[in-house]
Amino acid sequence: MLREIVPDFAQAIREKKTKTVKPAFAVINFRDEKSQNYERPIESVPIDLLRYRKDNGRIASDVMNYEKLNGRLDEKDKDAQQILRGFLEKKHPEMTEILIKSIEHTGQSEPAIITCDGFIINGNRRKMVLESLRKRHPGDEKYQYVKVVILPGTGEEGGPPTLLEIERLENRYQLQSEGKSEYYGFDRALSIKRKMELGFSLEEQLKDDPRYVRSTEPELKKAVKQYERDYILPLECVDRYLQQFDREGMYGTISSGVSDREGRWQAFIDYSNSYSTRLKNQQWQIENAVDEEDVGAIEEAAFKMIRLRTLKGLPKIHHIMRELPKMCALKDSRKSILSIANEVDSSLSSDEQFDAQGDALSLDDVDKKWAQRHQQKLIMLTKKALDFAESSREKETPLMLLEAALKKLTHEDFAIENIPHVQYHEAGRLAREIQQIARDIEHQLYENEKKLKDLHRKK
Repeated sequence: MLREIVPDFAQAIREKKTKTVKPAFAVINFRDEKSQNYERPIESVPIDLLRYRKDNGRIASDVMNYEKLNGRLDEKDKDAQQILRGFLEKKHPEMTEILIKSIEHTGQSEPAIITCDGFIINGNRRKMVLESLRKRHPGDEKYQYVKVVILPGTGEEGGPPTLLEIERLENRYQLQSEGKSEYYGFDRALSIKRKMELGFSLEEQLKDDPRYVRSTEPELKKAVKQYERDYILPLECVDRYLQQFDREGMYGTISSGVSDREGRWQAFIDYSNSYSTRLKNQQWQIENAVDEEDVGAIEEAAFKMIRLRTLKGLPKIHHIMRELPKMCALKDSRKSILSIANEVDSSLSSDEQFDAQGDALSLDDVDKKWAQRHQQKLIMLTKKALDFAESSREKETPLMLLEAALKKLTHEDFAIENIPHVQYHEAGRLAREIQQIARDIEHQLYENEKKLKDLHRKK
């Protein structure tokens, strides 16, 4: 599928572009041009003719959240361009300062890569830096232009790139370091997902990563599994979280990136691992006597904890998500977790979502108001669950208790002949009770074993 080219923008590029000084050509990683050593000209284009793309993977969460709240963002519009610039400015501002000093000292060393109508595929931060330097040095000609490689347009050799080719090109360049901010984990996950939806499989995306270029098939499959664990599965949890709180698509409420010390995205990574390896695992459910229908309630409780983010006096939220299976494996601890699902409301009433002047509260303010109302109960119940789990570590396991009981029954001091005649009746009652308990234990172990065998047969 081809992206729509804006004719007026493309015409302006054709009219205003000029040849640059050396190097005059560059080989870029587009289609098979790198392997063919195919050179494209490096040209200078007025900085104002370059535009940010809203499909830039680094700002994926910001764009999706904005469009969910405000409607479609038209990247052709000047106001939309300022909004996109604002999103980019928030990503690794320290990298922007480093690049400003670099370009101010040595100039732009690498060309940006743009579509024929001026939309940037690689080089967003360079445009942003040059715009800043132009303001600092308004009369300096070198900050008025950007060195670029222009991809083909309609009627040119090879034709314009498809949407998939643009995603592939961005994928190939995203790990390079000059003036680039690392993808925040959450934006990386959204970018991977969008590429997959366009038909660019995760395996194909990883083949563009220098770390996996020479990987064997088993190594690549292992990397795919790792990326699924680190990005795809946590993102699925995020979508379920947003659905629980009626915020589908509002990704801006999840994380603001690496500087987000509250760590909501990391909490989803740890919850996702707990969920996929333990909570939804039928074998784990059987071994720990967890009802399948309780798993949904456990997730509801976990998402409420994540929404609160900071549980004063308790470990960080991502650590709690890591410990969740251990807590839920214990009956008393699990009971406290389920109480969070049952006793803590997921939302405020409609009236409570407006201020005194009748204006709708921001999502952040709604979260703060929700937290003020429920934090005491949430913290109390979570602490209770953690305390049960902690104390259980100091207790003996069921097997240890069985072994201790057997040792007492076979102890050398235990001799029937030493029981007084007046205690025979009571001793007989205790023996029958012990016998019944032993039968019940044996029966329960048999049933558990049977369930596990049935489960393995189904697999």
